[in-house]
Amino acid sequence: MSKRTLTLGHSPDPDDAFMFYGLARQRIPTRGYRFEHILQDIQTLNEWATRGELDISAISIHAYACVSDQYALLPSGASMGDGYGPMLVAKQKFTKEEIARRKIAVPGTMTSAFLALQLWLGKPAKEINYHVVSFDQIFKVVSSGQAEVGLIIHEGQLTYQNEGLTVCEDLGAWWGRENGGLPLPLGGNVIHKRLEPSVRRTISGVLTDSIQFGLSHRSEAVQHALQFARDMGPDLADKFVGMYVNHWTLDYGAKGRESIQRFLGLAYQRGLIPRRAELEFVV
Repeated sequence: MSKRTLTLGHSPDPDDAFMFYGLARQRIPTRGYRFEHILQDIQTLNEWATRGELDISAISIHAYACVSDQYALLPSGASMGDGYGPMLVAKQKFTKEEIARRKIAVPGTMTSAFLALQLWLGKPAKEINYHVVSFDQIFKVVSSGQAEVGLIIHEGQLTYQNEGLTVCEDLGAWWGRENGGLPLPLGGNVIHKRLEPSVRRTISGVLTDSIQFGLSHRSEAVQHALQFARDMGPDLADKFVGMYVNHWTLDYGAKGRESIQRFLGLAYQRGLIPRRAELEFVV
């Protein structure tokens, strides 16, 4: 009997590679399903989600506000910035007021990092002088002077010093200070509502099993993730994976869900997203 094939989109990054290691290497039961892994940067995945192109996808929590009518959130797969997160870096230390007047290289307008930037500055996108570039080109753009400030995500948060840059603000740390220690919700996994509820529940279990497998077989999962680690050796890759694949990833929990509600609720109140997102989790 042939297995039903579902499309699964995620980023070519060490944390996502770690998360989906068990699934990609067929180390866990797939319960009658086959998964076609499609690797794309997060901005592309966000854009595809607005068109409902993939069955399952990693997306930014910011983007979920635009696709909650089509997709449900899976309870596992979260990337949460627990006291850390996207960073604003530059060749010299700038204040918030100075950054507001500078050109900022950003990794995509639908990323949670960009929404956090707007909340931090207290300005909508139209009032920010930003330049969209691929996340892995931000260091180059700042170093060359094409932008004065860079909004960095992924492993750049651990390697920016190698580029001679300094941190002006850590948006995850800022969010925690302003919101009673809540983590900054950055990314999650979603599943399309065209799939019947029983299928969604089964797939949710498979993906949770993959995450748990990686955490239970950490050294081999990190070794697998190294092929996607830019400018990082095993120790740094392991540190990065630990930042974004942890207990929050297995389940958002009450605090994680509260943080998403607050993040998107504030964005809606301030006119930064078009509608109030209704959170729907697969249970």
